[in-house]
Amino acid sequence: MSAEGTGTLVIAYDIGTTGAKTCLYRFPAAGGVELVASATVEYGIRFLPGGGAEQDPDDWWRAICSGTGSVLSSASVMTGEVRAAAFCCQMQGLVLVDSAGKPVRPAMSYMDQRASDQKRRGIEGGITVAGLNLRKLVPSLIIAGGVSASAKDPVWKYQWVREHEPQAFSRVQRWLDAKEYLVAKATGRFAMTPDSANATFLYDTRPGRLDARGLGSWSPAMCRLFGVDPAHLPEVVPPAEVVGPLLPAAAAELGLPPGTPIYGGGGDLSLVGLGSGAVEPGDVHVYMGTSGWVSTVTDRRLVDTEAMIASVMGARAGLYNYISEQETSGKCMEWVRDHLVLDEVGAYLGARDAAQDPDARYESLFELLDEAIETVPPGADGVLFAPWLHGNRSPFEDPNARGAFFNLGLNSGKRSMIRAVAEGIALHNRWQLESIRNKTEALGPVRFVGGGARSRSIARIMSDVLGEVVETVSSPQNTGALGAAILCAYGLGLVGSLADAKKLVRPAAIYEPRREFANLYADRFQVFKRFHVRNKPLFAALNAPARSTSAGSADATGSADATGSEFPASAV
Repeated sequence: MSAEGTGTLVIAYDIGTTGAKTCLYRFPAAGGVELVASATVEYGIRFLPGGGAEQDPDDWWRAICSGTGSVLSSASVMTGEVRAAAFCCQMQGLVLVDSAGKPVRPAMSYMDQRASDQKRRGIEGGITVAGLNLRKLVPSLIIAGGVSASAKDPVWKYQWVREHEPQAFSRVQRWLDAKEYLVAKATGRFAMTPDSANATFLYDTRPGRLDARGLGSWSPAMCRLFGVDPAHLPEVVPPAEVVGPLLPAAAAELGLPPGTPIYGGGGDLSLVGLGSGAVEPGDVHVYMGTSGWVSTVTDRRLVDTEAMIASVMGARAGLYNYISEQETSGKCMEWVRDHLVLDEVGAYLGARDAAQDPDARYESLFELLDEAIETVPPGADGVLFAPWLHGNRSPFEDPNARGAFFNLGLNSGKRSMIRAVAEGIALHNRWQLESIRNKTEALGPVRFVGGGARSRSIARIMSDVLGEVVETVSSPQNTGALGAAILCAYGLGLVGSLADAKKLVRPAAIYEPRREFANLYADRFQVFKRFHVRNKPLFAALNAPARSTSAGSADATGSADATGSEFPASAV
């Protein structure tokens, strides 16, 4: 794709679980936004005994260096034409660096759940509410607007490293997340945006304590309460503010001009919403990447400790994203690809190899999956799927939960199981949306984004199961990168406000829920919600860390379209 035409070019990076997407956008003088070119570069993630999930932070950097060269080359763009860059990244990881900004150990992914003991000792026991220590719960809710109630939260990873790797911990200069690491490598400055700071639950987000830019401050009380050295915490900057110019050494590696402005950017939980156009209070979006979530915009802090839902400061100052997270979403479809559809993939590849033939049947694997799903009626021949392949976070927190097919019968074929996986993801999303509505307004239509939204069949299932009008957008897998690009455009004065994202991002397809299936999915939803309650003791018996017999480690190199995380690129 050529970059011919007038307008301002910016580069946006979207760092996901197993792949980084680099997107080049143009903002024409007449208004609007255009995707000029994109590239995805994959990398691995290591799953370790006891629930560990680690990555090499420099894999992220190498991926965006390669991606930058690809998009500039394919678009025939001179490096000097790029006016700015920003990052959208996976969140709630832990990247501990020394004074030179080098990691003292591998990054701990948001999926890492080794810190169960640290979480148990740190927030449980004594007088409890919802299983959490009242003495720590109350100040957390008042000051931070949320609480570190999951073993996967960064504060417990921090404590795990201090206890298990004291030599590495002794070299720590700053506590960063994925985005902050890349920003520091690009600019030499340790700076975090409010959404990432909020997600540590050590940041004072009380409305009366925020300044005119929407910034709070690190809370000394929270740091004392959870045993965190405040000297390890970076400064906090607005998402649409320039953190610094691109350093010469970093510029040489990226292939961009030294001095290119690097904006604060944001985490995927905030920038996917911005890039989907869900930016006003009550707006809802559902994200289906490797992980997933359901989110609505609010104008106040909210938390539900029972359902494990909390608000995170959004890209727009004064607004929050009230988010229910799903640990494995599109990852379940990747599992389908690897373990149920291999023979179908062979058929697809054969068709693709015959691409010179004008009668070649499939142009993408999505078309094949759509066809496979659509051969099975709603309800998946009675099969239910629990999409908890790596535990679950919300609306219940259980690191021991695992995926399951339920109600298989003699008539249950492979395609029934494939459809059941898609329906299981959507049923879980319905549970999340129901839980969100217990606390705040969540209005339709629902914007459905992420790599999974590229499938017409999955979008149709999402509408039928949710019972909501569902809208998809152009390039739904790029919404995180688009959110980062819009931040650049706002910082450069190309758009008047971040609220303009609603006008920039319009629906590409609209799906109406089919009333004839409402009762079917309502009944299945009630069974789905009871499935975990009934099986929780059995999950614990099989998967609790004390009973684990796993050994060794594994590298997972399944791909992602990017963002904290995306639907597998290799399934496209």
